[in-house]
Amino acid sequence: MLSQPNIIILMIDGGRWDRSRNSDVFKKLKNKSVCLEPITYGPHTIAAMHAFFSGTYGSRTGTNSYWSSYNFKKDKFKTLSQYLHEKNYYTMTDVVSELVIPKQGIDEFLIHDEIKDNLLERHKSFLEKMKLKNEQNQNFFLFLQYSNIHTGIMNEVLKVYDNFSSEFFENKLKNEKRYDKLFSNAEKYLTEIMETIYELEFDKNSIILIMSDHGIGVGEKLGERAYGAFCYDYTLKTFGYFLIPKFPPLEISQQIRTIDYMPTILDYLQISLDVNYEKIDGESLLPLFNGEKISEKFAYSETGNPLNKKAPPKKPNIHSIRTSTWKLIYNSHNETKELYNLKEDPEELRNLSGTCLEIEEELWKELIKIKNNN
Repeated sequence: MLSQPNIIILMIDGGRWDRSRNSDVFKKLKNKSVCLEPITYGPHTIAAMHAFFSGTYGSRTGTNSYWSSYNFKKDKFKTLSQYLHEKNYYTMTDVVSELVIPKQGIDEFLIHDEIKDNLLERHKSFLEKMKLKNEQNQNFFLFLQYSNIHTGIMNEVLKVYDNFSSEFFENKLKNEKRYDKLFSNAEKYLTEIMETIYELEFDKNSIILIMSDHGIGVGEKLGERAYGAFCYDYTLKTFGYFLIPKFPPLEISQQIRTIDYMPTILDYLQISLDVNYEKIDGESLLPLFNGEKISEKFAYSETGNPLNKKAPPKKPNIHSIRTSTWKLIYNSHNETKELYNLKEDPEELRNLSGTCLEIEEELWKELIKIKNNN
């Protein structure tokens, strides 16, 4: 008999939160889960997933750009996989590149070929393998990256257009259809993977998290043909569905962050944070899951806009801080600010910076504090 639940994480790379809300597949998940719309730290996979695994912003861990996976401060920040490995979990991951997530604490670190591999069959086989682990009275942690949305965008957008291609930005309907086809394939994958999970009865003894790392633009803002260039909500808002045994369905509306996932899982497992490592930025959401109240925290994000160059910079040059109502964006490459009322202007079209609103100063102080690691 297993003493602890298994952990299964299905990460839909590039999954837009708005598409999940309008999806019949995700609506079925919502009816069984704690449903969230977290804000990601990075609107690209590497920064986003290092923040997820460490529960900490990349401004502190060192992994804050496309180029900084090896800068992750593993001596200062302990990862979710390390915590679980130390508790005798068998830890296994399947990702598209060795750069995507930190390797610490992972027993089997697998990399798939995003062009050739059939991820559905591959990931089903890994679930079957984990069933054998359970039969040997072994808990497991399984992290699976569904990368086919990213692959389609890479081949059909990133390799074809640049961030200022008029052909791309003048054909938003075409862009949406392209994305929706890729998202539909992700729904089919998720449907069959979940069927396998139910057949293996992992829903009875596992915490299952279906999440996205960031969204993908379809031409909303000139200068970003997909993701990673800006800090607008179409790439910063993600989806999260926690299926936890005996937890009733619940929709959480207040702002939370993807850095909160790691401490939430540890809290549920009653695993204390290691005081030999630096304090994390995230906090457990378990009180919210139990119907209690916790104060809303600021959500910080940043990225490196390539501007007119072919590759993004090595350090972030766009930073944002938000509440559920307000967002401040600081473009450090040209020292400009943008302030948006997200309730009244969800598409972030009307820049209110400089209009003497008190909230701007409050957000600015918090942004600078996090950006400078204070």
